[in-house]
Amino acid sequence: MLKLQTPVEIPEGKIKISPDDGILVIGSCFADNVGQKMKDLGFDVCVNPFGTLYNPASIADAVGRLASGRAFAEEECRMMGSGADMVCSFSHHTSFARKTAGEFLADANAALAEASDFYRRCSKVIITLGTSWCFRHIADGRVVSNCLKRDAREFERFRLGVGETVSLLWEIIRTGENCGGKEYIFTVSPIRHFRDGAHGNQLSKSTLLLAVDEVCGKNGCCDYFPAYEIVMDELRDYRFYAEDMLHPSSQTVGYIWERFCDAVVPAGDRQRVADMEKKFRQSRHRPNLGVKNT
Repeated sequence: MLKLQTPVEIPEGKIKISPDDGILVIGSCFADNVGQKMKDLGFDVCVNPFGTLYNPASIADAVGRLASGRAFAEEECRMMGSGADMVCSFSHHTSFARKTAGEFLADANAALAEASDFYRRCSKVIITLGTSWCFRHIADGRVVSNCLKRDAREFERFRLGVGETVSLLWEIIRTGENCGGKEYIFTVSPIRHFRDGAHGNQLSKSTLLLAVDEVCGKNGCCDYFPAYEIVMDELRDYRFYAEDMLHPSSQTVGYIWERFCDAVVPAGDRQRVADMEKKFRQSRHRPNLGVKNT
């Protein structure tokens, strides 16, 4: 029979996840997708408490902030550019932007306090790395999570090397060791970043893949789930993408979720997760309440 796919074989994961585990999900848009799926089903999960993050430096900075619980201060507030007239910070996604610094700090610090408590007690961390490309704010020398639509001349754009990325991932792991110890599942986002073209995207993803492979090969508390490979090799057809042809479709996210559960959910919990999915689908069903013909 003609083979129309290249199946990606996934070994049994060495890190297991149960619905009862405290799970932090952090990183790129793909983390939002999987994290929302877990939240919908009723997992004990915290998803991107600073909003979507893309590069390893910003993710390491966010984990450090969760560990310390250090509140955001007024000097960290920044006005957004392009006439947005909103206040945010270089540590947050623009979904956190508010009209005033006071409103921003109130919401950001409330979210931080809740997420910091969760991080200290959680046992599992799922990290989705999106890109090796970073923006450094020239004035203060820090890598930003978001440029906030400010003038491009304020920033320097650069790509992390493999060694730098490995160091950042170890920093995340060491931070977790000081907060009760964690287990980690790393993924590389299948969402393509085409600002630098196809080759630039491959260089960026390759850097992430090499760094994760080195860290997981040297630490028993880390594992890798091949979401990137599933989309690039097994689902390499544009019918599995959204309209922008860069993001995976909802059908693709659902398929990867099934493969993820097969790899990381213990056999004894799989029926329970299936029941949770069934219950969620039933909750989304809206009966036809139209007037009956008489």
